[in-house]
Amino acid sequence: MGVRTWIASWPVYRQLTGTDPLGRGAAATSAGARPTARTASADRVVKSICPYCAVGCGQNVYVEDGRVTQIEGDPDSPVSRGRLCPKGSASLQLTTGGAREHHVLHRRPHGTAWERLDLDTAMDMIADRVIEARRAGWQWEVDGARTRRTLGFAGLGGATLDNEENYLIKKLFTALGAVQIENQARV
Repeated sequence: MGVRTWIASWPVYRQLTGTDPLGRGAAATSAGARPTARTASADRVVKSICPYCAVGCGQNVYVEDGRVTQIEGDPDSPVSRGRLCPKGSASLQLTTGGAREHHVLHRRPHGTAWERLDLDTAMDMIADRVIEARRAGWQWEVDGARTRRTLGFAGLGGATLDNEENYLIKKLFTALGAVQIENQARV
C-alpha cells in the first residue's frame, strides 16, 4: 500500500476531500465498520406487552431461530408510542438473562436449602395444598347466611401479569371460593 493510498484511507482526508465535509456519513465510517441494527437478523417480529407494570407499554420482540434476540418499544402502541422505561428496556433479560431459573425450586418447611423439583411434582403439590386448604377452611354459612366460601387461601396478582392474566386468576380464585383476592398491578 502506497503512502497516497494510505493517506486516502484516513477519515479526516475523506472528510475534507469528499462529499461529506461535516463527517457524519461515509467519511466517518471505515470500510470494516459498517454497523448493522441488532434487529436486522430477526426472522420475525412479535407484538407484545411489557410485563413489568399495569401501564401496558407495547413491545416489539425480535425472534431469530426461535430465540428472542432483542426487545424494543413498539412505535404503533397508543400507550407508549415506542418508548419504554428502564425496566421495560431491560426486559430482554427476562428471557435470556443468566440469572433466570429454568427449573422449579422448592424449600421445605424449616429448610435452609432449595431443591429442584420436576414440574409435574410441583403442580401436584400445589393442587393438593389448594384442595386441602379449601376443604379445611370451607364455610357453607356464617351467622346463618349462606356464604359458600373459603378463607383457607388468598390470591395476589402481580405487576408482572397483564390484565388478561389477572382477570383469569381472579376467575379461578372466585371459582375456588376464595374471597381474599387482590392485585398489586398499580405499582
